[in-house]
Amino acid sequence: MLAPAEDLSPLADQSVAAVTTRSVIIYVKPKQRAFQEFLRVLRPGDRLSMFEPINRFNEARAANISHEGFEMSPVIDNYRKLREFYTALQPPDTDPMLDFDEGDLIDVANSAGFRSVELDYHAEIAPPKESRSCEHALRSAGNPRIPTLEEAMHRLLTPDEIERYTDYMRPLYESDAGRSRNAYAFLWATK
Repeated sequence: MLAPAEDLSPLADQSVAAVTTRSVIIYVKPKQRAFQEFLRVLRPGDRLSMFEPINRFNEARAANISHEGFEMSPVIDNYRKLREFYTALQPPDTDPMLDFDEGDLIDVANSAGFRSVELDYHAEIAPPKESRSCEHALRSAGNPRIPTLEEAMHRLLTPDEIERYTDYMRPLYESDAGRSRNAYAFLWATK
């Protein structure tokens, strides 16, 4: 069976013993509807178990600090162009990947009607767990819905700006100067 999380109509009411998801709600705009569907298909006393990344935590907190913890003042004009480009693609208040945090998950599960809701939250700011080259960073996308940094740079920056930006970033990656920001939540709820 293939169905979106917010419309499990192929499943009858109270027809499943458990609902488990991993990084699903992050792609769903009508989150409340998905939780209502999870509740509808569960039998009384059975459970929802889910894991969700909390991408809102990953956003840079200062205008001159990248989400990787790099000081961007020397290339701030180029950095702002790129940051604004990505923000326009995924507005934090309306994009399903960014429009919630751990508190929202608890609230949505509770308001859907689950009898009990538990959540474990983990957040960390730490050196990257593995070294990344500048080339790897350029060819990576933060998620499947957005272009790579290299693609964005070619859309927005001149060849000279690209060279200046990558010349600045390369030693930062090679020195492991950055900090990764990661957060996720495990939620359990009982019908």
